[in-house]
Amino acid sequence: MLQRRLGPFGVSALGLGCMNLSHAYGTPPPAEAAGALLLRALDRGITHFDTAALYGFGANETLLGKVLKPHRQKIVLASKCGMTGVDGKRVIDGRPETLRRTCEESLQRLRTDVIDLYYLHRWDKQVPIEDSVGALADLARAGKVKAIGLSEVSAATLRRAHAVHPIAALQTEYSLWTRNPEIAVLEACRELGTAFVAFSPLARAFLTGTLRDPEMELEAKDIRRHMPRFEPANYAKNLELLAEYRRIADAAGCTPAQLALAWLLAKGDDIIPLFGTRQPEHLDENAGSAAVKLERGIVDRLDALINQRTVAGPRYSAATQQEVDTETFPA
Repeated sequence: MLQRRLGPFGVSALGLGCMNLSHAYGTPPPAEAAGALLLRALDRGITHFDTAALYGFGANETLLGKVLKPHRQKIVLASKCGMTGVDGKRVIDGRPETLRRTCEESLQRLRTDVIDLYYLHRWDKQVPIEDSVGALADLARAGKVKAIGLSEVSAATLRRAHAVHPIAALQTEYSLWTRNPEIAVLEACRELGTAFVAFSPLARAFLTGTLRDPEMELEAKDIRRHMPRFEPANYAKNLELLAEYRRIADAAGCTPAQLALAWLLAKGDDIIPLFGTRQPEHLDENAGSAAVKLERGIVDRLDALINQRTVAGPRYSAATQQEVDTETFPA
C-alpha cells in the first residue's frame, strides 16, 4: 500500500470511511460482518480509519473502539464533532462547550486516550469559526487530540481557522463528478500544508457502474434518495457517461471503481481518497487501486468526460447546501 502524509502522520494512501457500516445507507450490516471488514482493511494495509460522533449516533465509534482497540498503535484514528444526534435528530452545534463534551464522549466510545485527527464535521455558522477551532485547539493542548481537521468548508474559512491553529487536514467530497475542491480549496490546502481527504471518491457508487436504478435498488432511508443527481431524470443522463468510462477503465487495465480511485491518487500526493464499503470483495478491489498507475492521456480523457459541465444535477439539495460552506460552480 502506498503511503501519504496526513498532517503529522504517515498513513496508507487510501483510507476507510466507516460511515456506511452504521449510518445513512439503509440497514447497517451485522456487527460481526462490520467488524470483520474493519480487520480485513487492516490486513490489506489500510491504516487510516475515519468515523464521527454522528454516524449511527455514536454506534460507529463504538464499533471501531471495540474492534480496533487491540490494533490502536498501528492505525491513525480520525473522528468528528460539531454534528451529532440529539433526541434522534441530526444537529449542527459548534459551541465550544458542546465540542468539549462530544470529545469526551467520543474518547469513551473509541476506547482510547487520544484521537489522532479530530475534525469539525460542519461549521456551525451561528458560531465564529475561530471559537470552534479555538475549542479544538484547547483539546489539542490538553492532549485529547493530536491534530485538528475541518470538513466541508471553503478556502476562506480554512484560512481563518488556520490562523487560530494549524489545520492538519480538510475533508470534503471530491471525485470525477464532484469537482468543487478545484475551485479554491485544493489550492488553499497546498498553500497552508493541509492534507486533503476526499470522501465519496466513488461518487456514492455511481463510478463503480453497479448502481443502475436508484429508485429500485436503494432502501427507503438511503441518503442518496434525497440527492439531486440520483433523481430519475438526472441519473438517466448520468448513466450515459458510463459506457465511455468503462472503455477508459479497460484501456487502463483496471475496474471502474479502481479507475475512480486511481484518478484521485494521480491528482496529487497530498490527496487521500477515503472510500467506504460493506463488501469484502469491494474492499479488496478498492485497495488494489493503489497499484494502478494512470498515464497522462487517461487522466485527460477522464477529466473531459465527467466533470461539473457534463454531470446532471447539483451535489446536494438546496437545504443541505445551506449547511455546508464549500464553494460551488455557477449554475
